[in-house]
Amino acid sequence: MTHPKRLMLLGFIDSCIVFFSIYISFLILNPDMNVIQSKTLLISALTIFIAHHLTAAFYGLYKKAWAYASVGELKAIFKAVTISIAAIAVVQFVGLGQVYVRALAITWMLHMLLIGGSRFMWRVYRDSVTKRLKLGGRRTMVIGAGQAGTMVVRQMKQNPQNGLMPVLFVDDDKTKQHLDIYGVNVAGGSKDIPNLVKAHNIENIVIAIPSMSKAEMAELTKSCVDAGARTQTIPRIEDVMTGKVSVNDIRDVKIEDLLGREEVALDMKAIADKLENKTILVTGAGGSIGSEICRQVMKFKPKKLLLLGHGENSIYLIDRELRGLKQSETEIVPIIADVQDRERIFDTVAEHAPDVIYHAAAHKHVPLMEANPFEAVKNNIFGTKNVAEAADTFGVGHFVLVSTDKAVNPPNVMGATKRFAEMVVQNLAKTSETKFAAVRFGNVLGSRGSVVPLFKKQIAAGGPVTVTDERMTRYFMTIPEASRLVIQAGTLANGGEVFVLDMGDPVKIVDLAKNLIKLSGYEVEEIGITYSGMRPGEKLYEELLDPSEIQQEQVFPKIHIGCATPIGSSEQQYILDKLLDMKEDELRNTLVSLANRKVPESPEKSLTTA
Repeated sequence: MTHPKRLMLLGFIDSCIVFFSIYISFLILNPDMNVIQSKTLLISALTIFIAHHLTAAFYGLYKKAWAYASVGELKAIFKAVTISIAAIAVVQFVGLGQVYVRALAITWMLHMLLIGGSRFMWRVYRDSVTKRLKLGGRRTMVIGAGQAGTMVVRQMKQNPQNGLMPVLFVDDDKTKQHLDIYGVNVAGGSKDIPNLVKAHNIENIVIAIPSMSKAEMAELTKSCVDAGARTQTIPRIEDVMTGKVSVNDIRDVKIEDLLGREEVALDMKAIADKLENKTILVTGAGGSIGSEICRQVMKFKPKKLLLLGHGENSIYLIDRELRGLKQSETEIVPIIADVQDRERIFDTVAEHAPDVIYHAAAHKHVPLMEANPFEAVKNNIFGTKNVAEAADTFGVGHFVLVSTDKAVNPPNVMGATKRFAEMVVQNLAKTSETKFAAVRFGNVLGSRGSVVPLFKKQIAAGGPVTVTDERMTRYFMTIPEASRLVIQAGTLANGGEVFVLDMGDPVKIVDLAKNLIKLSGYEVEEIGITYSGMRPGEKLYEELLDPSEIQQEQVFPKIHIGCATPIGSSEQQYILDKLLDMKEDELRNTLVSLANRKVPESPEKSLTTA
């Protein structure tokens, strides 16, 4: 029950109790009393009504979790009731010149008994439910009465210590509905889930249809979460077919399950040809995308994997994780370096001679880069330039820049610097033997500093969850999917492409927040959502391609090539020479204007009109 509804219910119950208590006390002492004409009763009733609600609010009687009531709550009730009776005594003495002691004594006893009883009834109910659950476990609905679902129910019954009690099945196969399987009834189809959850007091839902598509799974999961029950699922279909599925393998659904994105089968041979027994350099290797690229690359047994980053803690963590795989075929080399240090980058590339570079190092936070534009330029533009030119100089086979959808029509410094970084790579590709490419995609779920970890932290703290704007949307994919597609796109590069990943449909941030709240076991009203307003440089809607960047056919499932045209090489160099000498506002305006420009101009004009 939501807090406002709970407050109204308790207030109504208390009002009935105080009126009943004062009426019965006067009626016992004066059975022939005329209720309407009794001035004393009416004044006393009005006084106790006001006094009770004020003292109840003061002592927190409407805020306490009565299912866990104990001596402390009893003391609060005693104080509230006693003060309410004292208030009546004062009003009777001042207004009527007499205190009706016997009536007030009876009122106090009834008031105390009924208010206390109404509250501690919740404790008694909770204890009885808890006892019942301890005997039978959490009341569980199993969706899917097929092989997987029946195996799950059988294991629940055989292993009651797991705390799950199967109550009913749900299955859309009408031939199974109303049958009993292992003593559990198939009560209806998926459309009946909300009603069945309420009717049978379902606390837990297990989705046991591992063959379901991701899109269908997302729709079904949302229906279960909206029904208010904890929602879980089982492992892969392969494990079910081999009989490996177990109650212990049941896991909570994640926010990723609500995206409904189907996994793409990678061209493993093409990737292996590029990575197996090769030297691979990953910049930004300690970050969310960089570290996941490292994990994916390790599966192809490279000869050497270079983990480059300037944050020693994050590099230490990914280094330790990868060494824990005990993959003797791969030499792992952690390198603490800043991509802005041109000499250090050139020395590293010269020493290790990588075959492939994945450049994931970047500053990505829009508001921070808006406030620190020179740092964005130095890291995102000149850092990319340093690594890319080192790749060109020392004959690296492939270079892949990890870009962002914020590079499309950017109103902010971060997006503009990433678009400029794409141009740097595209211009180098015109003359280099190295095959350069950029891969552009949207937000990834769970990356450091993204909304999902922030929302989870706010929910854990009791809320509210802060959303920038109710209308704001973003594209999302999971970190592993993004990293795999970046690696796949790298195998498709012929030089100068800007690959665009298919991000599916945009997701409203407020819907993401609501789903996370429900997945955490709360109602949206319990946690609350507040709107903070857009921050400098933010957009309501992100784009993956500008309309002028004509999108070609898919070159691989979920991978397109966007025709993003760079500025000329001479103009690029002219601007690079000027950027760091500009004032902050001039720098910001120049970058944004340049990144949004569609028609080539002369260097002087592009700077003077920025």
